[in-house]
Amino acid sequence: MNELMNKLREANIGKIKENEPLANHTTMKIGGPADLFIEPSSVENIIKTIEILHEYQVEWTAIGRGSNLLISDSGIAGAVIKLGAGLAHMELNGSELLVGGGYSLVSLSTQISRKGLSGLEFASGIPGSVGGAVYMNAGAHGSDISNILKKAHILFADGKVEWLSKEEMEFSYRTSVLQNKRPGIVIEAAFQLQAGDKDIIFAEMQKNKEYRKETQPWNFPCAGSIFRNPLPNYAGRLIEDAGLKGFSIGGAKVSDMHGNFIVNTGNAKAADVLALIQHIKDTIYDKYTIKIETEVEIIGRK
Repeated sequence: MNELMNKLREANIGKIKENEPLANHTTMKIGGPADLFIEPSSVENIIKTIEILHEYQVEWTAIGRGSNLLISDSGIAGAVIKLGAGLAHMELNGSELLVGGGYSLVSLSTQISRKGLSGLEFASGIPGSVGGAVYMNAGAHGSDISNILKKAHILFADGKVEWLSKEEMEFSYRTSVLQNKRPGIVIEAAFQLQAGDKDIIFAEMQKNKEYRKETQPWNFPCAGSIFRNPLPNYAGRLIEDAGLKGFSIGGAKVSDMHGNFIVNTGNAKAADVLALIQHIKDTIYDKYTIKIETEVEIIGRK
């Protein structure tokens, strides 16, 4: 590990830490340590990072702003690469937008609305990064990333870099080709927006923000929606109808505001959240014979 650390430092790729608590990097405030934590300072340096890790045969995991993510109490083996400020660049050319994978989706939607461009109103309350949003086709309020994406700049596990078109991303409900067929990191995304009326765009964003504020428990650490909607049903409604609002295991609790949110009441462990997820799954299946699957990504040592 020392030799690898020295190589990364010599390459001047960005921030490097050992045994970094990942609870500091997730919106749920849960997660054990990363053996090696790396935050590259640019697109070029994240590519260089993967090359070095590949050379030393070290496994790696990429994270963004830590939403939609549950990391095990034992942490993550190998290296964790965070897409942070070094990948938070933005270039606007008319209504075409190129943005780094580390850019905050909430911040991006705000910046774009001020320029009178429409297309990102739905994202005004999604607390993730652009890279994570493209990876999972994030959406809300009847729209999603696939509606505006032109292409995505992907860094694959073998170190190859390629632009994938919207069609090649194979988007569907909360999924993309990156989650199964072709695992990789979204280092940049190109979006096609539309010119619009600033006042109308701002009003739509405010409406979306207010809706989230009134219906979702962002005053507690949480990961966002825990389950995918088993359409035509809605996970939150099924959970609420099953009487599970407020049910808790350890420090993990089904939100009193929204059934599809699990909150960290202050001292939750990943084990508590996993036990609660399983209890919810079993209850919904027993009551309705409906299998619900997690939307939140669960990673780390078993």
